[in-house]
Amino acid sequence: MLSASDIAILGAVALLVFGPEQLPKVARKFGSVMRDVQNTSQQFIREMERAADEHEPERHLEAVPSPYSQAVTDPLEVVPAQSADEPMLPGIEPVAVAAPAPKRVAEPSEF
Repeated sequence: MLSASDIAILGAVALLVFGPEQLPKVARKFGSVMRDVQNTSQQFIREMERAADEHEPERHLEAVPSPYSQAVTDPLEVVPAQSADEPMLPGIEPVAVAAPAPKRVAEPSEF
């Protein structure tokens, strides 16, 4: 933003350049040009918003059944990490993973 002293300096320079007779005409012309620029920019923004609203596809959300709405009664099926039909990469051998030990349940007599 321009301070008051900056505006005063610009006014004095404009008065020296255009003279006291031409300065009001130049100021009016400058004001009308600025108004035209503002109107054009606002019209451009409105037109862009209208075009965006017009071409924006409407989104219809459909209800998707939740997988959590039903109780799980069947145990999960374990799928092997690699089937025998898949080729192995050369130099990489399958790693055997030990099954975890069954959890031990404490008996009341152990307390």
